[in-house]
Amino acid sequence: MATQTSTNSSTSTVNVKDKLFAAVGNLIKLLPTGTVFLYQFLNPILTNNGNCSTANKYVSSVLFALCGLSCFFSTFTDSYKDEQGKIHYGIATFKGFWPTSGATHSSVDLKSYRIQVGDFFHAILSVIVFCVISLLDANTVECFYPSFESTEKALLKALPPVIGSIAAAVSVVFPYKRHGLGYPSNSSSSSSTSKSVQPSNA
Repeated sequence: MATQTSTNSSTSTVNVKDKLFAAVGNLIKLLPTGTVFLYQFLNPILTNNGNCSTANKYVSSVLFALCGLSCFFSTFTDSYKDEQGKIHYGIATFKGFWPTSGATHSSVDLKSYRIQVGDFFHAILSVIVFCVISLLDANTVECFYPSFESTEKALLKALPPVIGSIAAAVSVVFPYKRHGLGYPSNSSSSSSTSKSVQPSNA
């Protein structure tokens, strides 16, 4: 009896750990790392390291808007692997899946890749994460709102854990299963369709 109880306890612990690691994995996929890297790379140039003119502000604002749109859009990208092992990328739609290559495979249920409610939660969170990281960037703060610089460090400590916790909670409720740009599908078309959707992100 004691052995059975300990076995159930250990199994429960393993399940909790699995869910935790799955949530962390979903959170990592949710973070727009590629877009953030591009923004961090170009932002010092476009803001003149924080010493920006009006023209610098306009150009930097355009970069910020484009990167934000990229974060939102990439959440709806997905991929699948065909019988030959070739990966096909595409965009999830309300009706199914639109492959960018134009090729379709009869073994793939494209309707299973259609947009779900959870996709919008992930898209919004992706944009929020990007905004938190980019708007608290030292060059951005010095360029657009220099008087805010004194509270920047406090926000840098407080906001990321809060946003991370919210994003992790959403990932548990709405697991991110898409395999978009940067996260190609490892499963074959037959296995991904049998699991309903193995969607994507960037």
